[in-house]
Amino acid sequence: MPDLISVEVITDKIFMIRGKRVMLDSDLAMLYRVETKRLNEQVKRNKKRFPEDFMFKLTATEKEEVVAICGHLKFLKFSPHLPLVFTEQGVAMLSGVLNSDRAIRVNIQIMRAFIQLKRMLLTNAGFRRRIEEMERKYDKQFVIVFKAIKELLEPPPAKQKPPIGFRIYDDRKKD
Repeated sequence: MPDLISVEVITDKIFMIRGKRVMLDSDLAMLYRVETKRLNEQVKRNKKRFPEDFMFKLTATEKEEVVAICGHLKFLKFSPHLPLVFTEQGVAMLSGVLNSDRAIRVNIQIMRAFIQLKRMLLTNAGFRRRIEEMERKYDKQFVIVFKAIKELLEPPPAKQKPPIGFRIYDDRKKD
């Protein structure tokens, strides 16, 4: 398997969207060495295998955010199509739809990448527990250090989306 893709390369193609770890159809197509159009055709032919929690279409805003984050997705910026994204279960289901040896080998690597991400999250939870134990044990002089480490371990806060629609302001003074 000399042409197999490393887990690190795959991990870089996994994003958090709508609170789920997902991969874009174009990244998966590149890994499987098929056209994105062909991958999506197979998905459409097997629509029953891909419920909403396995695969979903990005909104225009989500597409813009993903393009802004990743330089390798600049080609999506002016594309009229909204990309599909696949959760871990959706990627696993793709192995049943795409019947090539490469698809099977790549899927195994992708599953390993998802597992590695889960292990990293569990390790961070264990690391957080150890920091809290040390915090209770040691002097107050380290409180600032422990606070800074905890902040680094916290995921960034979710952005508040502005309300949709128009606001009407009444500038007249009420008597």
